[in-house]
Amino acid sequence: MHSLASVTPRGPLLLAALVLAACGGKSEQAPPPAAAAAGSDLTPFQLEHGIGPVTEVVTLGPVDKEMAEQGEKLFEVKCGACHKMTERYVGPPLGDVTVRKSAAFIMNQMLNPEEMYNRHPEVKKLLGEYMTQMPNLGLTQEQARQVVEYLRTQAPGKSSS
Repeated sequence: MHSLASVTPRGPLLLAALVLAACGGKSEQAPPPAAAAAGSDLTPFQLEHGIGPVTEVVTLGPVDKEMAEQGEKLFEVKCGACHKMTERYVGPPLGDVTVRKSAAFIMNQMLNPEEMYNRHPEVKKLLGEYMTQMPNLGLTQEQARQVVEYLRTQAPGKSSS
């Protein structure tokens, strides 16, 4: 668990650019800069799905129970110290994150938290609210996808078993 005390202060601007939570698809090139959203250096895809190694929409089918079980184990070890499902903790509650954010966004947050804090407007806002940045947990894309699958089982209306 990382707290504000473990973040090296580099000025208010840097601090304002660093928090969230969080925690599969194939890679392909991001759209060219000409496709960037107005007033941002991010592309429309990056604004919706985050910045990181997941550069295309992750297509989700029915919940894969085996993958979700692996994701639950990873969540308990890597994420549970800072995130709860229905309550604010060190990081935001994640029970409904798969309803609010795309699988690609969630995965990019887990896989590339530093750049997300530095460049993504929604994640910068979360840093200001939670004042704690999510560390890079060293997950693989497959592990991040497993955590997303587990989080899908926690979404409103889903069974947690």
